[in-house]
Parts: sequence; structure tokens; C-alpha cells
Amino acid sequence: METLPLLIPLVLVVLYLMLGIRVIQEYQRAVLFRLGRLAGLRGPGLTWVAPIFETAQILDLRVVTQSVAQQETITKDSVTTKVDAVLWYHISDPKLALVAVADFRSAVYQVALTTLRNIIGQHNLDEVLRDRDRINQTLQRIVDQTTTPWGIKIDMVEMKDVEIPEAMQRAMAREAEAQREKKARIIKAEAELEAAVKLTESAGLMSAHPAALELRRMQMISEVGAEHNTTTIIMMPSEFVSMAKTLSEKLGK
Repeated sequence: METLPLLIPLVLVVLYLMLGIRVIQEYQRAVLFRLGRLAGLRGPGLTWVAPIFETAQILDLRVVTQSVAQQETITKDSVTTKVDAVLWYHISDPKLALVAVADFRSAVYQVALTTLRNIIGQHNLDEVLRDRDRINQTLQRIVDQTTTPWGIKIDMVEMKDVEIPEAMQRAMAREAEAQREKKARIIKAEAELEAAVKLTESAGLMSAHPAALELRRMQMISEVGAEHNTTTIIMMPSEFVSMAKTLSEKLGK
């Protein structure tokens, strides 16, 4: 009985010490407050927080994926669109994330939401559809500039989907078809121009060499005869016959 008064304080001390034991995971940090004042960071690993006098709030430092709800906004060229996005961020400074802003998760979401609407309103529809990478980079830079004083680092922002009215989709399809037809006609015209130039050059060469013209005519006649399986009668100029006869006599000698 005499030792009981001595054991009670000892048990209370042990309980006090055990209540202050904290295990901080590798991906976590504990922000320590001592009597209401910021006292620093703890972790990872085993740490001790003095009950009553100290409190610790544990934050997760891993990358968080946040979906930004679909927003209906108007582009610079007055087209109504619906755009949604995905945001990736992580806590770079746990102390600022708790002290500088009341709810950093809600704050980051609202900043991303308003910035997305503003950025879409500064671009034409063609730019929104064509230059997504550039717009995503602009979104990331603007949101990151806002959240850096809160200890939040924006890793990436990506627009997931851009919905446009059906009437605008049909108009864009007709425009794309017209562009393809225009390109096809230009290619055909260029090919015809090139063929005309080559024919002109060939005509000039053949006019300077009559024998070449006759040989070309004979080649065309033979091709027609072979293709249609017909008998062809060839009317040859006398000069060509005389030239062939002279050549055969020379070869015979």
C-alpha cells in the first residue's frame, strides 16, 4: 500500500509519453503547433508530440488528382462550349498549406475553375480545338502562380473534352470537306500544268527531229494495236521509207 502513491505518478507519466507517440509515413509530414504557434515539421518515421501543449496536423505529400467540373463558357468568337479538365498537384510546403490558406483543396479547385473559364474566353474555337497543349501550359502557369504562395505546386493541367453545339459541328464538317476539295483541285491543276509543260518541251524536240516524231507515232500505233487486238495499216512518208532502204543497203554491204 505504501508503494501505491509512488506508482500512480509513474503510470501517469508513462501514459502521457505513450499518448504523444506518432508514426509518420514516408509520404506524410506532420505540421507541429506548440501552444498555437507554428513550431516546425516532423517526420517521416517515429516522432513524439507533447499532449496538451502541442498539436500536429498530418498532410499527404503525394500527387492529388482533381477533376474540374464541366463549365459552359463562350469563346472569343462567341461560340458556346462546354469544357472540363483534370488537375494534378502536390503540397510543396506543408506549413504554408495550413497557415496561408484555410482550405487549400477548395482554393486550388476554385482557382482552376475560374482560370479555365477565363482562358477559354480569350481564344477562338479553332485555337481551343487546335492548340490544346499551349492552352494547357498557360493554364498550368497561371494556376501555379496563384497557388505557389499557398505551398501548392501544380504539376499538370489537361483539358479532357470540349463540347460544341451540333450546328457548329456540321458547319465545321462542311468547311473541312470544302478545304479537302480545294486542295484536291489545286493538286490536279498543278499536275495538268506540269503535264502541259512537258508536252510543250516534247513537241519542241520532235519538231526539231522529224524522225523522232515518226518513231513516236509508230510506237503509239503499235500500242493501240496490241491493246485492242486490231490490224493496223500504216501510211509512212516516202522520206522515211527511202531512209530505211538506204540504211538496209549499207548494212547489207
